[in-house]
Amino acid sequence: MIDSTFMSAKTATFEALRNDIENRNFKPIYLFMGEETHFIDVLTDLLEEKVLSDAEKDFNMMLFYGVDSDVNTIISSARRFPMMAEHQLVIVKEAQELDRFDDLNIYAKKPMPSTILVINYKHGTVDKRKSVVKSIEKVGVVFESKKLYENQVPAFIRSYYRERGIGIDEKSAQMLTDFVGNDLSRLIRELEKLEIALPETQKRITAELVEKNVGISKDYNNFELLKAITEKDALSANRIVNYFDKNPKNNPIQVTLSVLFNFFGNLLECYWLPNKSEQHIMKTLGLRSAYFARPYLTALKYYDANKVMEIISLLRTYDAKSKGIDNISASPGELLKELVYKIMH
Repeated sequence: MIDSTFMSAKTATFEALRNDIENRNFKPIYLFMGEETHFIDVLTDLLEEKVLSDAEKDFNMMLFYGVDSDVNTIISSARRFPMMAEHQLVIVKEAQELDRFDDLNIYAKKPMPSTILVINYKHGTVDKRKSVVKSIEKVGVVFESKKLYENQVPAFIRSYYRERGIGIDEKSAQMLTDFVGNDLSRLIRELEKLEIALPETQKRITAELVEKNVGISKDYNNFELLKAITEKDALSANRIVNYFDKNPKNNPIQVTLSVLFNFFGNLLECYWLPNKSEQHIMKTLGLRSAYFARPYLTALKYYDANKVMEIISLLRTYDAKSKGIDNISASPGELLKELVYKIMH
């Protein structure tokens, strides 16, 4: 069934699209574009699974690649009638390589009701002011797949495992985020690795499992370093920094600086809250769990606003030094040792 209900680019969320496709409420044209390829691939694979049965695919599914296809052939194929099926499915991958992309507007103005055209435009976007995008919006869906911010990654990890009936503790989700960042393709490989490694009787990802299978230490990581700094635990902080110095490949200073900068930037915002309760901090910072609000409550006891502003300035300075600015010979480990000492004193 093709649903003719209007859905603009502003309302086409990944979750809404996935639900519609699962329920076979299809649109005549889908334009999936953006920097995050994961969501584009998931939606395209789901359409491939849901639109046609395996038997129908032989005659009613066509796959094109932008680098070796042309618009006229794609339009001609999209205008065919399906054979012994309700729909035909035409998928254009790597459409950013397609010459004369804008000419797809010819088809978008009057699409075939029985055709479902899926256009994958990766690593960039089509200008939404263009006629082709506006025409697709009128009859189908334009979905922009954006990179997640790093503070959104733990929620993505939890959602990924929840759909598979698996739990994960907050520390493990943050460890994975700090280690991988927002590169979802790489992250999913690590998540799949952990899922395979789960014992049959266990349905929860733990820090111990992450340590064993991903190579992140459950005791020596950015999560634990931040905890030591917020609690003014100099002994633990120095122990972790020394570990980082000996294992620079798995603990790049740029990642650590980013974690610290995000935390202290948020902490500075907390000082202006009239109500510094756990719930208000969660709401103000957009935190999904009280677990992540508690370090801010702890840090508020040990660091005043002037010190936090000094720390943010230090982080900028040491970020520049880590990139070779005003730094002739200090290693990343030496820079981090200096920085952490200055933060905590």
